[in-house]
Amino acid sequence: MTTANPEGAVRRPFGRSAPVSPFTLGTMRALEKPDQLEPIVARYLAAGGNHVETAPAYGPAQRYLGRALRRLAVPRSAFSVTSKLLPGVGIEEGWTQLQQTLDHLGLERLDNLAVHGLNRAEHLEWALEGAGAELLQRALEQNLVGQIGFSSHGDPDLIGRALDSGRFGFASLHLHLFDPRRLPLAARALTAGLGVMAISPADKGGLLHQPSPELVDDCQPFHPLELAYRVLLAAGISTLTVGASRPEDLIWVETLAERVGPLTAQEQRSLERLRQRRQARLGDSQCHQCRACLPCPQEVPIPELLRLRNLAVGHGMEAHARERYGMVGQAGHWFETVAADACRRCNDCLPRCPHGLPIPDLLADTHRRLAAPPRRRLWG
Repeated sequence: MTTANPEGAVRRPFGRSAPVSPFTLGTMRALEKPDQLEPIVARYLAAGGNHVETAPAYGPAQRYLGRALRRLAVPRSAFSVTSKLLPGVGIEEGWTQLQQTLDHLGLERLDNLAVHGLNRAEHLEWALEGAGAELLQRALEQNLVGQIGFSSHGDPDLIGRALDSGRFGFASLHLHLFDPRRLPLAARALTAGLGVMAISPADKGGLLHQPSPELVDDCQPFHPLELAYRVLLAAGISTLTVGASRPEDLIWVETLAERVGPLTAQEQRSLERLRQRRQARLGDSQCHQCRACLPCPQEVPIPELLRLRNLAVGHGMEAHARERYGMVGQAGHWFETVAADACRRCNDCLPRCPHGLPIPDLLADTHRRLAAPPRRRLWG
C-alpha cells in the first residue's frame, strides 16, 4: 500500500520499520570529499525522500553522511537509515563494527541493519544459526536496530530460503528492467509483508544514466532510466536506490516522486517496442533466460553470460555488458566466477535448450565481444 505523510510525500511500507519514500539515497558515490554529500542530502530531503542507505564497506560514506545530517540539522524523525554488516564476523567484532557505525552516523539507533551480501549458503547459516544469529538478536534486544534484513547477489533459491526463514524484515535485491528474474522473489517478499529495496537499478541495471543511442530510441518517448524506474515502482517495490555523486543526479527522484501507480498505456507500448526491437536484432540467437541449459559441467553460468550478450546485441548496451563481464572472476562471491571461454564444447546443454540455441558458439561470441582487462569493483 502506498500512502502519503502529512506533508504529502509518498511513503511505502518497509517491513517492520517506518514507511519509506519510493527512492532511497545511496551514499557510495559521494566520497571524493567530506562535504560532497551535504548538498545531495539537502536536495534529496527537499524532494520528499526520507531513507538513506550506507555501509562500512563504502569507505568514508558513513562519516560523511553523519557530518551532512549534523550540519543540515535534520530532525531524526525526518529520515530513516539503513546500514550493513558483512556476514561471517564473530560476535564481538560485529558488535564493535555496529557501535562504530552508530558513532560515525551520530545516531543512537539504526532503523534498519542488513546482512551485507548474503550470497552463499554459509552466509545464511551464519545469520540464522551461527554467530550472526546471536549478534543480530542482541542488537534488536538492546534496541540498537529497528529491524534486520539482508542484501543479496545470490541465486534465487538461496534468496528464497532467506525470505522464508522469518528472520528478516526486508531484502535488498538486484531488481532491474533488464534483469527481471528476481522480481517474483520481490513479489513473494512483499506479499509476506517484507520491505524490498531495489539495488542500483540505474548503474548495475544497465548504466542507464548513459544509455546507448539504440536504447534511447527503443524507449521513446521515455528516457530509458525513467522507464526502468517506472517498471519497478509500478510493481510495488518498496524503494529504489539512487547513488548520487552530485545534487543534479536526483532529477528522477524529483520527477517520479509521485508517479508510483500502474504502468500507463503509453509506458506499456514502449516496453513492447523495446521487446520487439531486442528480438529483431538478436533474431534466433536470443537467450530467453529459461535456465534449462544448467547445470554446466564446467560451471559456466550460461544464462547470465548470454543475458549480457542479449543486452550488447539487442540494445547496444556494450559498455554495461563489458563492464559486468569484466568482473567475472574478479569479485569473489559478489559476482559470477567462470567466464564464457571456460566452455569445453561438451554439448551437454544443447539438447536441454528448448529454443535450439547453439550455446557453445554463443558463449564464444560473448567472450569475443565482451572480454576486456579485469575491472575492480567500486568498493572492496
